Amino acid sequence: MGPRFQPDDTLYKRRNTLKVEYVPDDIVGRDNEIEEYEAALQPIINGEYPDNIFIYGKTGVGKTAVTNFLLNELQDSAEHFAVDTTFVTLNCDGLSTSYQAAINLVNNLRDPENHIAETGHPQSKVYRLLWDELNKLSGTVIIVLDEIDHISDDTFLYQITRADNNGYIDNIQLGLIGISNDSTFREQLDAKVQSSLCETEISFPPYGTEELQKVLEQRAEIAFHQNALEEDVIPLCAALGRQDGGDARRAITLLRKAGDLARTENASTVTTDLVERAQEKLEAQQSMDIMRDLTEHEQLTLYALTTLAAEDETPARSRIVYQRYKELCEFQARDPRTARRMRSFLSDFEILNLTLSHKEHRGQDGGTYREHEINRDIATVVDALQTTISEFGAHRSIVDYLPDSGEEFATI
Repeated sequence: MGPRFQPDDTLYKRRNTLKVEYVPDDIVGRDNEIEEYEAALQPIINGEYPDNIFIYGKTGVGKTAVTNFLLNELQDSAEHFAVDTTFVTLNCDGLSTSYQAAINLVNNLRDPENHIAETGHPQSKVYRLLWDELNKLSGTVIIVLDEIDHISDDTFLYQITRADNNGYIDNIQLGLIGISNDSTFREQLDAKVQSSLCETEISFPPYGTEELQKVLEQRAEIAFHQNALEEDVIPLCAALGRQDGGDARRAITLLRKAGDLARTENASTVTTDLVERAQEKLEAQQSMDIMRDLTEHEQLTLYALTTLAAEDETPARSRIVYQRYKELCEFQARDPRTARRMRSFLSDFEILNLTLSHKEHRGQDGGTYREHEINRDIATVVDALQTTISEFGAHRSIVDYLPDSGEEFATI
């Protein structure tokens, strides 16, 4: 008997090119943004002082991909024309304070054996170390801060954008590129920081269907063998990606998941049916992630509505959901949130597509009220809320939906 796992290249040529991290040799569907961005970077190759650039737009609209692509091109041009340029990239995901950002930037500029500890330094010392590291460089230095909106205070950005004016750097021309998924981030900044950081602003709108189709066609040509995709697969992935907010990452992931399903089932081509099934799987996973990330009382509200669904008592009025929510809280002697607060949770669930709700009218004198129901199957919600259910107890209505994992649940 041969090895269990055998190489399989029936459909794929280069599956890795359908991963989010892959940067293609050319960027499609972002011509206007690239033109604006190139113009903003041009002073660097002229040896002139660079403008600070602020890039914003939702996740998956090409901000980081275009930045990486253009900086690679700029690096090649700088080497060709002997322009002294250094690029330093810091992803701010996981960094919530200016202090953390400054320390991580110092360490980014140092060899690993000379890294400083992430705590325990006076703030003034951290910035002094940062200026020392930057002054060891020469020519033009561009600092790229991806997901800049994770930093909750202005100190770091103020220090960086004012470093030249304040006389902290004397050997370099310092420029900053800030990339944000939050278009309102710049409005929350101190006026001085905002004017310094946003010398050039470039907005990346969501991809349209045609742009997404170009992106997918480019990836598919590299990733799949010829004739591996049914004719309507890419238009369908593009249309679903557009519905999902014009997110290219999502559309590319959908194409990859459909390809993986085809591979698993030994299909000779990727079909639209496989795309639709891959979409269902992605939506289910996304819903699971959203539900697991809810706060405790949000989860309890969803749990309450799910128990009513299991009893076939939905759509249920807000006050009925609140009664069940209070019962769950009381079982563990927890103070419930107010009815008004719980109704706001239900409104949020509808926005997240976890629930459906509608208004009911009781006639001329009866007023109106809202009714709610879950928009996911009961087993999926129960699976996502397992931690809360194990802590607060399994309501009798959902016992049959609990996974047979051997875990004991107290029953309400």
